Amino acid sequence: MSDTISRRNFLKLTGLGAAGAALTGCGKAARYVTRRPYYDMPEYGALGESTYFATTCGECPAGCGLIMRTFEGRAIKAEGNPQHPVNMGKLCSRGLVGVQGLYNPDRIKGPGRRAQRGHDQVTALDWNAALDVVKQALGGGQKVAFFLGLSPDHIADLTAELAQAIGAPAPVRYGALGMFDGRAGLAEACRQVFGEARLPYFDLAGADLVISFGANFLETWLSPVAYTRGYSQFRRSAATGKRRGYFISLEARRSLTSGVADEWYPVAPGSEGLAALALGRLLAERGWALPLDASAVDVDAAAQAAGMTRAQLEHLADLASQAAHPLFIPGGNALAHAGGLAAARSILALNLAAGALGQPGGLYLSPAAADSSSLRDVQALVDRMRTGQVETLFIHGVNPVFELPPALGFTEALSNVKQVISFASFPDETALQSDYLLPDHTPLESWGYQRTLAGADRPVYSAQQPVVVPLYDTRSSADVLLSAGLLPYSDEVDFIQKKIAPLITQGGNVQATEIATFWARFLQSGGWWPVQAALAAPSAPAGLEAAAPQAAAAPEGQFHLVTYPTQMGDGRGANRPWLQETPNPSTTVVWNTWVEINPATADALGLKNDDIVKVKSSAGEVEAAVYRFPAIRPDTVAIPFGQGHTALGRWAEGRGANPALLLAPALNEAGDLAFGDTLVTLTPTGRRRPLAKLESTAGVYGEH
Repeated sequence: MSDTISRRNFLKLTGLGAAGAALTGCGKAARYVTRRPYYDMPEYGALGESTYFATTCGECPAGCGLIMRTFEGRAIKAEGNPQHPVNMGKLCSRGLVGVQGLYNPDRIKGPGRRAQRGHDQVTALDWNAALDVVKQALGGGQKVAFFLGLSPDHIADLTAELAQAIGAPAPVRYGALGMFDGRAGLAEACRQVFGEARLPYFDLAGADLVISFGANFLETWLSPVAYTRGYSQFRRSAATGKRRGYFISLEARRSLTSGVADEWYPVAPGSEGLAALALGRLLAERGWALPLDASAVDVDAAAQAAGMTRAQLEHLADLASQAAHPLFIPGGNALAHAGGLAAARSILALNLAAGALGQPGGLYLSPAAADSSSLRDVQALVDRMRTGQVETLFIHGVNPVFELPPALGFTEALSNVKQVISFASFPDETALQSDYLLPDHTPLESWGYQRTLAGADRPVYSAQQPVVVPLYDTRSSADVLLSAGLLPYSDEVDFIQKKIAPLITQGGNVQATEIATFWARFLQSGGWWPVQAALAAPSAPAGLEAAAPQAAAAPEGQFHLVTYPTQMGDGRGANRPWLQETPNPSTTVVWNTWVEINPATADALGLKNDDIVKVKSSAGEVEAAVYRFPAIRPDTVAIPFGQGHTALGRWAEGRGANPALLLAPALNEAGDLAFGDTLVTLTPTGRRRPLAKLESTAGVYGEH
């Protein structure tokens, strides 16, 4: 950053005093302000007083607003922005640990070139030399490829323009969290049912009955802070003048979300769509106008396949028909099968039959079009890499070597790419396989924005600004790409300002007549959004084709595998010790990987807690310690996602196992990974490893 103007002088020029700068965000001069580290007292701060910045959490794609407290130039504590429509002052555990990413001792501290892929030896580069490498690489046209994560959005917008300018294919944007959310399937289901490829927004707060088909919205699904807030309003008691909402969850393993449900049904993996169709037939018999023909569904057979009874499905139909505002949610687990798209259509159709489209307590469409890629798109990129059609691969915000199933062949395909350039801030598995390391700033050192897809009742551009000076010799990836001079923007801030300039004429929480004032208020508020709710009501289709996916029982000696994200998110949280130390809400296990097995199954296999078993699928195998978990089906086992790193730093490496090794690259109809169809066998190893837990199983289950 330049020292052209100091913050003190800027405040004098604008007439703002110290009190007015408490929530910081400046206008055109903001990019020139030097935010100094704590050991070099910043001139705009006062000894012993805090300065606060409105910014956006960068730990997941949800786009929650932060108020970051800084003290004498050092980031101290994150809190939720109370004005932000997504989280309204709330924050999850991942949002709290951004400072542990900022001050992580294992960060990549400057640009470098790796002597050999897969080896630690890196030769330091001057940034001028690094920029020359990027400029030459971007001359490759069609042989250039971009692989991006799900955030931040301004990098995705910039690379999309850049790819078009040089004649390269559009960037591929994918991440494990999008896979677990079922984003591709949800967007495609909405396109087929409502005519628009957008993610649905479910108004939990206005519903009085919610039936969830595998949506773990209290932990990780789509926008967990927003849905947790909506759930708390849904659960308000009669004392507030609103009937307490009634919640029913259908999923094979009891997640935190199922754990707070009034009724939990451990349905067989892959049977969610069949159960929804059977429920639709029973509701049609009660007078509902179903947009698809479910008359051919055998309710008794469907109930048996799902592991339910007809009486239980009749009970759900009675509750739904009596509710004023019933809501049906298709979660990621329901879409993670070969019939996942059909399941999503069937569940969305129940909302249409309930008259819940665009109504309080119903279903809306999010304002922004879904822009993430499917695994089919990733597979196409891997095929291009394998056949030598990619000479330079730029990677930002994603760790595909860790997040993708090895059976997809991404790592092997890298060997046919001449040049891999990583913008990673941490030495993750993909950075280890890269030729050049050009580290980006961490989110708390960065400019940017994130559009909210599924967590707010209005469109949101959530603002990101640096709260401290960059600690190391890192550089904005946007500035690195813009240095090639191929786009008409002077720097990253200029690009962002031009992208948000159309918002000036749209009203909203930020009002101004020109960009400098709008920019200042945009940063001070933490972003732009309409003052009132502004979601689209989906249009009703003329008719839908009913497809009844069959739930296949696990063969003798094999088990359905459920893998699910925890507070580690897509795995990047594994290098945050606070997250490692946070107990899993269902098992209280910390710092490791475990496999959840029903006690009846464990007894049949002679397994006790902490026994190490080999879990093997058609794609690979891992080892994990047994956790006897009564809240899972006997034909199903579960392994959390996020551990098992071979890189990423001292707190992540060599800890636990990565269940991605077990997943075959099978796709569902939407082109996403059908990870829910994975079958595994369990083999005792004869070894034991006690799991670290906050509570013993005696404390959780009363065992001795």
